Amino acid sequence: MAAQFDRRLRKAAVTTTVAAVAVAALSASQAPHVTADANGRQTTADNVPTADTPAEQSATGNSPYYTDLPPLNSPSPAPTIGTPASRQPSEAGIPATVLDAYKKAESELRRSKPGCNLPWQLLAAIGKVESGQARGGRVSADGTTIGKIIGPQLDGNGFALIKDTDNGAYDGNSAYDNAVGPMQFIPSTWAWAGRDGNGDGKKDPNNIYDAALSAGHYLCRNGWDLSVQADLESAILSYNNSQDYLRTVLSWLEHYRKGTHEIPDGTGTLPVGRSDDPAVGGPDPSPGRTGGATTRPTTPGTPSPGPQKPGGSPAPGNTTDPTGPSAPTQPGTGSPSPDPTDPQTPPDNQTPTDTVHHLENAGTTGLTATAGDTFAKKISTRAETKAGQAVGKVRIRFTILGDTDATFTGGEKVAVATTDASGVAVAPALVAGEKTGAFTVRAAVAGRTVPGLDYRATVTERVADALTRTGATELTCAPGGEFADRVAVKATHKGAAADGVAVTAKLVRSTLDPAENDKGPYFKGADGKAVRTLTGLRTDAKGLLTLPKLYADDTTGTFVLRLTTAGGATLDVQLKVAGAEPSPSPSTDAPDASPTPSTEPSTAPDASTGTGA
Repeated sequence: MAAQFDRRLRKAAVTTTVAAVAVAALSASQAPHVTADANGRQTTADNVPTADTPAEQSATGNSPYYTDLPPLNSPSPAPTIGTPASRQPSEAGIPATVLDAYKKAESELRRSKPGCNLPWQLLAAIGKVESGQARGGRVSADGTTIGKIIGPQLDGNGFALIKDTDNGAYDGNSAYDNAVGPMQFIPSTWAWAGRDGNGDGKKDPNNIYDAALSAGHYLCRNGWDLSVQADLESAILSYNNSQDYLRTVLSWLEHYRKGTHEIPDGTGTLPVGRSDDPAVGGPDPSPGRTGGATTRPTTPGTPSPGPQKPGGSPAPGNTTDPTGPSAPTQPGTGSPSPDPTDPQTPPDNQTPTDTVHHLENAGTTGLTATAGDTFAKKISTRAETKAGQAVGKVRIRFTILGDTDATFTGGEKVAVATTDASGVAVAPALVAGEKTGAFTVRAAVAGRTVPGLDYRATVTERVADALTRTGATELTCAPGGEFADRVAVKATHKGAAADGVAVTAKLVRSTLDPAENDKGPYFKGADGKAVRTLTGLRTDAKGLLTLPKLYADDTTGTFVLRLTTAGGATLDVQLKVAGAEPSPSPSTDAPDASPTPSTEPSTAPDASTGTGA
C-alpha cells in the first residue's frame, strides 16, 4: 500500500489497540484452524509457505496483507442510522463498482474457463485482504483507483528480494519491485497475467475491472478446479504463499458466500492490522527504519519470532531472529556472505537472476502436434552463467508468439517456470489449437534483459487414412432435379474415428481426370449458384460428415464426386442423372385392331332390315 496510506493505518492501529485486540481475539475464532494468543494475535503451528511456490513466483511477491477477519454477526445489512460511514468497522459490504468488477470477472471466466468454477466471492476475499476492497471502493467511474495502491518495495529486508522488472513503470521504483493495485500484482507477474477487464484496450493493474479479471485468470491456471478444496487452496497459496494468508482468505470467502451487500463507492471501511504491523503481531521496525513501506516485516509465510517479553524482546531461551537462522556476514555490511561450497549462492549479494548470462536449449526438439492434440514434448530451457554453469532458482517466462491459437495447459499464452538445481526450467505442455502452421515460443529470464531463446513449433492438420460411405443407396436424380439422398461418409485413422478432419468434396470429370467438371451434378452456394468444389468441411466427434444436398442440371450420364482428406484418404462416389424410361412404340407389322370408318357405300346386307344389296 502507499506509504501515506500505511502511516494512517498504523496510527489507527496504535490508537485503538485495546479495541483491536478484543475484536481480533473474538474474530480469530472465525478462521479455520486459527487460534488467538493472549494479545489477540493469530497463532499457528504451520505458518510456513509451501515449498514449491517461491515468493517471486506468486502474484504479490508475498507482500503484506490485511489480517482483519469477518465479523461474527450475519453478513446481511443491519439497520443503521445516518450515513453508511456510521457503520461499525466490521462492515462487510462491498463497494458497488468493486462488486461489479468481481461479478463480471466471474462471468467471463465461466465462459472462457468453465472447468475452473471460479466464484466471485473468492475474488472479493482476496480483494479484501490485499487492499480492503480498493481502499473502501475509492475508485473512479471506470474502476481506476483514486491514487495508486503500492506495497512496500521487495528489497529482501524482511520481504522477498525481487529487483526491478518494469523500470518503475507501474510502481515508480526502478530498483526493486512493489506490489501494485487493488489486487496487489507485482509487475513481473502482471506482465503475463494482466488482462483488459473493462474493454478500454489497456491492461492497468490500478483498475479494479482489469485487476479482478487478471486475478481470476491467475487463479484458474494450471488446470485448477476451484470447486475442489485442494485446488482452491493451491490457487490461494500461489497468490500469497502463507498459511495464515490462506486461512484469512478462506474465512472471508466463507463469509461472502453466506451473503453480502452492495454499498456506495468510497464508503467502505478501511482495513486495519496488516501482517507486517507490530500491532497485530508483526515485528517491530528495524533500527533506523520508520514509516509504512520501510518497516521491516516478517516475510509473509515465514515463522514469526518466538514468545515475546513485555517490551518486545525475545523470551528467555528463544534467540530466533525473525529473518531466520543467523548466517556469516560480510565484514562491515551485515549481509550474509556467499557460501563458497554452494554453487547456487551468487556472489556480491546478487540474486541468482543477476548471474544468468544466457539461455540454452535443454534438449527440446521436434515440437510438432496434430491440431487439437497436446504436444508430446515439453519445452526445456537451461539458465547458465557466462562460464556455462547452471543457475537454479531463476524464473523463466515462456510466451507463445505468432498467429496461432495454441496455448499452454490451462489456456494461457504465457507461463512461468523456475529453474531447478540443474538450471533447467520446463514449461507446461503445449496444446495445439485448430490453426495449422508454425509459431514461436520464446523463453526469457523474468526480471533480466537477457536475450530470449526461441523454439519453433508446428501444428499439422488432422488426418484420416480411410473414408467410407455410411449408406449403400444408389444416388440418382432426374435432369434438372435434386438428389433425394445426401452423401454421408465416415473418416478413420488407423481404424479409429478421425474427428475434426478437413474434407474436400469435388465433382470431377472422371476417375482418371481430377479436373473440376463444368456440367452435371452440383452443390448450391449461398447465392443459389452452382458450386462443384467444397472446402472447409470437417468430420464431427465421431468422424462423420454429411454433405449438403446435390442438384442436377439437364445433362444426363454417370458422374464422379471425389472426397479427399489430409493424410491421403480418397473416396469416389458415383452419381447418376437419367431421364424417365420411354414407353414402348406400336409395331408397324401388326394388324390394326381398331376399325377404320369406310367412305364407300356398304354392300353388306342391312342388318336392320335383314336384306342384302
